[in-house]
Amino acid sequence: MNDAPTERSLDPRLGDDCEVAPDATVGHRHREDADPPVVGDRATIRSGSIVYCDVEIGDDFTTGHGVLVREDTAIGDDVVVGTDTVIDGTTEIGSHVSLQTGVYVPTDTTVGDEVFVGPRAVLTNDPYPIRQDVDLDGPTLDNHVSVGANATLLPGVTVGEGSFVAAGAVVTDDVPPETLAIGAPAEHRPLPEPLDGGNQIA
Repeated sequence: MNDAPTERSLDPRLGDDCEVAPDATVGHRHREDADPPVVGDRATIRSGSIVYCDVEIGDDFTTGHGVLVREDTAIGDDVVVGTDTVIDGTTEIGSHVSLQTGVYVPTDTTVGDEVFVGPRAVLTNDPYPIRQDVDLDGPTLDNHVSVGANATLLPGVTVGEGSFVAAGAVVTDDVPPETLAIGAPAEHRPLPEPLDGGNQIA
């Protein structure tokens, strides 16, 4: 559990049977009128992790070490957020989701249910960094999407339900449902039979 609240933290609203490492921060206050974070039952939040205020998390939430979950994020049930992963806020994540080590999730991103994102995958939300003033728009990962290690998803792309993004792919355009995206820039191919059928993350 957290120590006594300071001017920069608020006590979280934790469900039953939660384990929070002594040096984790659950309730970092980013603005004075922030609401405490709400975390469901059976959470495990490991050392070095920081969860901001104005975050809502369901049951069976698990982090690795050094995770960051910023404000205005909603997370469903049975979600794993791996070591050194950053969820930069203003994001929706469904249930039964696994974000592996070192994943980057920018603001304005939507992740559905039964989604797997492999180690060091990078999602982006700014099509012209610094050069133009545009609205930020993160990717959308529909239900049952898998994303391989070190893949990069460009701003605003939608990866359709049941699709598979291969390791190292650079996704520049929308991926239709039940499609394999492979290469840089990613080409779309029919989903091989061994990859068909969606994910079951529990």
